[in-house]
Amino acid sequence: MMAFSQPRSAYVHIPFCHRRCFYCDFPVVPLGDRADGATSHSVAQYLEWLEQEISSSPPGPPLSTVYIGGGTPSLLNPLQTARLMALLNRQFGLAPGAEITMELDPADGCAERLEGYHGAGVNRISLGAQSFDNSLLASIGRRHSRQDIESTVALLNREGLFRWSLDLISGLPGLTPALWETTLDQALSLAPPHVSLYDLTIGEGTVFDRWLEQGRLSLLPSATTAAMLDRAAQRLDAAGLRRYEISSYALPGHACRHNRTYWGGGHWWGFGMGAASSVAGQRLTRPRTRAGYQAWLHGPRDGAHPPASTRARLEDLLITGLRRSEGVNRRQLAQQCPLPPEALMTLSPRLKRDCAQGLLCCEGPYLRLSQPQGFRLSNQVLADCLLWVEDLFAPGGAAHDTSLAAPV
Repeated sequence: MMAFSQPRSAYVHIPFCHRRCFYCDFPVVPLGDRADGATSHSVAQYLEWLEQEISSSPPGPPLSTVYIGGGTPSLLNPLQTARLMALLNRQFGLAPGAEITMELDPADGCAERLEGYHGAGVNRISLGAQSFDNSLLASIGRRHSRQDIESTVALLNREGLFRWSLDLISGLPGLTPALWETTLDQALSLAPPHVSLYDLTIGEGTVFDRWLEQGRLSLLPSATTAAMLDRAAQRLDAAGLRRYEISSYALPGHACRHNRTYWGGGHWWGFGMGAASSVAGQRLTRPRTRAGYQAWLHGPRDGAHPPASTRARLEDLLITGLRRSEGVNRRQLAQQCPLPPEALMTLSPRLKRDCAQGLLCCEGPYLRLSQPQGFRLSNQVLADCLLWVEDLFAPGGAAHDTSLAAPV
């Protein structure tokens, strides 16, 4: 039987935003450009719902990380944020030195607001820059400008109250290699201690999805976006930002501890509309609409997935673990699932080919994606990993071979 530790992390979803970005398929509620969380009845009501959900959760150990995401959490004012943090502290407690991250729209950056968030307990800011080109920002539905990014970063550095991260998106329509180089110049000129770099993903039902179907949108060739990501990896590494996960780069000591919970196979509380949680080996996904979330709170709280099978647990640990630069220890994976200790030590022909092609590195029990080739072609390698797991659990596969158990 698998043993599970109690969560020491919590994700809180604040779905409200001023407007939905053209590529976004997250569970969000646009309120308009003039919206203010302090005067919005919708925000006040949602915070009451969050209080109901958090207060009805079983107590657990103090939280080591909290991530307030969205949406645009910076629609909350500092008092609302303090109320939320006090609620989490009352229900679970906060461990000394806990990492408390909040996503921030650069248009919301001002000294008074940042000081208020710090007073509420926030000590890390994830700044959704995405691009530094004002025309490009407008073309993807963002309301902030390059000037907003620069002024907010100046405040973050001047106040010295926060660790912070910068988000960038490659592959945006209209982005050229020259403009991408300028983007990297502008980003690095701000000396970010952490950068999250994402390739454009177009969600189903989004504005970009409709434009793509109508022939109104042209996407960059995959070879171009791959070259942009490789160039970014080179530039960030040269600036001392080490790639510790497929999409994440950080100076020493600045990796996001909360996200490491996800990638390391840990467990976490999830609260709010559309949030997912992983508690005691069971995943739970909340409804993605306000009406659905409200009904879920006051009715049977379905949405729970059955406890993960050994195979599903292995697939999850393998796929998330290989996102990290250090990869996975196959003997530890076998212990976590649990499986015979040597069950994962023989690779499939596909994975051996990936090793021969320099996409995958196999060093004793350790398995990791190479940089940059393996990270660039990670979808191919991870698909090969899933086929390997399928073979392991087929009749006669190594997962059933008791001769691979450790000697007594």
